Amino acid sequence: GIVTYKKNDEFRETAAKIPLDRVLVETDCPFLAPQAKRGKRNEPSFVNYIAQTLAEAYNISKEELAGITTENALRLFKL
Repeated sequence: GIVTYKKNDEFRETAAKIPLDRVLVETDCPFLAPQAKRGKRNEPSFVNYIAQTLAEAYNISKEELAGITTENALRLFKL
């Protein structure tokens, strides 16, 4: 969730330098909830906030990021 924090521009810039074929998305559950849910227990359903923020950092749609990260997970875990 820290990628969504307002003052983490440098972290987002660094994340966007990682090749997209190496990116997965996760939520740090139950800690480090995204900015929109700060102060609450982090939930797997909050992964949407992380995906949106990363998509913006990569300048692609959230749907495109979701497709890429799904393929990455399938490849990594040999599913």
